[in-house]
Order: sequence, then C-alpha cells, then structure tokens
Amino acid sequence: MTPTGHTSILGVDTVLLGTFMATLAVMAVMFALYTATTVRNPMAKRVKALNERREQLKLGITASTSKRRAKLNSRNEATDRMRSALSSLKLLQESQLKAAQIKLMQAGIRSKDAAVAVIFSRMIGPIVLGGIATIGVYGLGWFPTWGPIKHYALVAGTLVLSYKGADIWLKNKITKRSAEIRKGLPDALDLLVICAEAGLTVDAAFNRVARELGKAYPELGDEFMLTAIELGFLSERRQAFENLAMRVALDAVRGVVTTMIQTEKYGTPLASALRVLSAEFRNERMMRAEEKAARLPAIMTVPLILFILPVLFVVILGPAACSISDAMSGGKMG
Repeated sequence: MTPTGHTSILGVDTVLLGTFMATLAVMAVMFALYTATTVRNPMAKRVKALNERREQLKLGITASTSKRRAKLNSRNEATDRMRSALSSLKLLQESQLKAAQIKLMQAGIRSKDAAVAVIFSRMIGPIVLGGIATIGVYGLGWFPTWGPIKHYALVAGTLVLSYKGADIWLKNKITKRSAEIRKGLPDALDLLVICAEAGLTVDAAFNRVARELGKAYPELGDEFMLTAIELGFLSERRQAFENLAMRVALDAVRGVVTTMIQTEKYGTPLASALRVLSAEFRNERMMRAEEKAARLPAIMTVPLILFILPVLFVVILGPAACSISDAMSGGKMG
C-alpha cells in the first residue's frame, strides 16, 4: 500500500501507472487515425526530388555550356589569328597541316586547332627564344667567361630546340601512348575472340572490349570505342579500320586492321585470325621482355664497376690494410 491508500506494483502507484498507459493508448489511437486519414503518395517525394535534381542539372548544363561556348569562341579566335598570320606569310600548307593533325591524333589530342598551334609554335619559337638568347649573349653579355664557340653553340642550340620543341614533345607523347596501347593489345584481341565466338558483330565486339578494357588500358579503350562509333555511322566500314591504323602508330595495330579488312572483304572466320594474331603478339611481348633481361648484365656493368666494386674492396681489404698498417707502425716503434 502507498501513503495515498492505493495499491502499488513494484513500488509504483497503480493509478499513476494506469493513467500513463491510458495516455499512451490515446496517443497511439490518435496517431493511427492521423496516418489513416492523411494517406500520401509514396512517389510524390521522389518525384519532387527528381524534379529538383533535373532543374539543378539544367542550370548546371546551361552554365557549363555557356562557359564552354565562350571558351571555344576565344579559342577559335586565337586559332583564326594564328591561321591568318601563317597564311599571310605563306607558311601554312595543307600537307603540313594534315601531317600535324595525324601526329596529334597519334598523341591522343583530338582538336584540329592544335595543329595550327603546333605550326605556329615552329615559327614563333625561334623568333622569341632565339631572339632572347641572341640579345642576352651578344647584347647583354651573358656568360662573359665563355668563349665565342660556346656562345654560338648556345644561340644555335636555342634556335634548334625552339623550332623542334613541339615535335619532340609530340614524339614523346606518341611513344608513351603507343607503349600503353601495345601492352593491352593481346588482352584486347583475346576479348575480341571471345566476343566473335559468342556471336557479336564487329562493332558490338569493339564496343564491349572498349568498355571492359577502359579502366585497365584507357588509351586502347578510347581508340576501340571511337572505332565502334565509326563502324556504326560510316558508310564504308573499311574507312573506320583505316582510321584506327592512322590514329595509332603501331605496326601491330596495322596488322589487326589488315586482318579486319580481309575478314570483312572475304568473309573469313574472324575468331581464328584474331587468335593467331593474339598468340603472335604475346610471343612478341615475351621476346621483348627476354631481350630486356639479356641486356641487363651489360647495363649493370658500369654501375657495378663505379659503385659496387669499390665498396666491396673497402670492406674486404680495409681490415687487412689496417692490420698491416698497425703491424708496420709497431715494428718501427720497436
């Protein structure tokens, strides 16, 4: 019994406990009635969120498109100025422009305006850098301790490097990109064989291989994806394969392209031909690895003589030399 005369359960007044439980029951009934009378469409919230996201994307796309358009306009204006300057000096030839575009495509640069920039850099580079070197060496007296031959070599080297700088940079990018494509080519051919045996068409096979190898070999995936797109809309499929051979500076890719053209022309089995090519490329890759391993002893000879052998001589002969020196000094003292 509690002091109020009511019974208790575990020390709690039964009247208070009943009041509390009745309050909870009333609140639960009111919540149930509220949820039953205010039924909402569960998709309304998602539709609202999707509409908001769509509006945000529209605003972002509009803003990015306007920025991109402004950037393209400024870039086109700069390209037009360079083109007009080269044309006025009669330095812009169609064959030269086409050769520069091919090199840029082999380096992974798709912009056609970059070819004009490369040709313009060949003209303006020697004028600017060569002029600075000439004025600095002969006018301002740079490197006064050097002789006339060194001064002439510096100016001539600056002129040559400023003229060939763009070509050296492009050649470096082409070499690196070709090496990355060569690494993934055997795997790509294996996947093409699997796709061909599964019954996929050539453009679907190229598309599938591009998606599968895009993360491991992005350069090769980019080229295969572009080839798949060209196979879909070009009137002559041969042109798509020839474009692939033009964009990649590799004899192996040219062999693949020749095989593709022959299979398209004569209807020969694609899977067997690609399997033979894949085996040849894997053997070639193994031969290159063995060649590098065979060159390793000759390459290590110079570091071995300059850095490793002197240390070994010091470690091996040092204690003996110290002992002989101590013995001779002791003998002299005695």
